[in-house]
Amino acid sequence: MPNIKSAMKRVRTSETARQRNRAVKSRVATARRDVLTECDTRNVEKAGQSFRAYCSVLDKAAKRGIIKKNTAIRRKRRAAAKLASASAPQAG
Repeated sequence: MPNIKSAMKRVRTSETARQRNRAVKSRVATARRDVLTECDTRNVEKAGQSFRAYCSVLDKAAKRGIIKKNTAIRRKRRAAAKLASASAPQAG
């Protein structure tokens, strides 16, 4: 444990931020899992809803600085590609 007063406060604030960041990252992972599951089952309507929710969660996380802006963009782009391939007619 730190002895300096400001360092003690920093430990407390860091722990609070860690808990908050962890909750948001968990929300992002859950939303991503929902999108991928719906895309795998080719349920296009539910996949579209899940995709919009996922984009919203990513944007909020990027806005708060929990993930970087370009990371959010890259993840949205990959999810959109997955959604497009799921909604495309199946060959064969």
